[in-house]
Amino acid sequence: MRYNIEKTLLDKICDLPKLQAQVKAWQQEGKKVVFTNGVFDLLHIGHITYLAKASELGDKLIIGLNADSSVKRIKGQDRPVNDQNSRAALLAALFFVDGIVVFEEDTPLKLIKTLLPDILVKGADYAIENIVGGKEVIANGGDVRTIDFVEGYSSTSIIQKIRNQIK
Repeated sequence: MRYNIEKTLLDKICDLPKLQAQVKAWQQEGKKVVFTNGVFDLLHIGHITYLAKASELGDKLIIGLNADSSVKRIKGQDRPVNDQNSRAALLAALFFVDGIVVFEEDTPLKLIKTLLPDILVKGADYAIENIVGGKEVIANGGDVRTIDFVEGYSSTSIIQKIRNQIK
């Protein structure tokens, strides 16, 4: 069977109300929903490993993807390298990703409060008590976890390496 990218994009990339309904349906079926968020600008092995490990913590993995406007505020005016539609499409192509929602805010707190995932995941560079939305997920009976990063991989370091090679 051939992969249908248009169907995948329509099925996986959602607005918040649609994803909220889908998350509730999955949870009513007894599925554990895992949520993580990030920029995912230049997709690399560190991202893939992190997302694959996150997906193993539950049955469905959803990603809050920073919109271009929030990336610029957080990372600077020269970011993102890839626009939000391209970044979302790349993430949707991953078989272990089940839903993606783009958010404009600097943090995913509104998403987390709305979706109330069963498991909230961030990188191990965060202390669990400092993870945005963690208190809300725990108060709802969920869990907050961290995952170690693959050393030496980041979009920022890839961009810097490219810049150094151009000089």
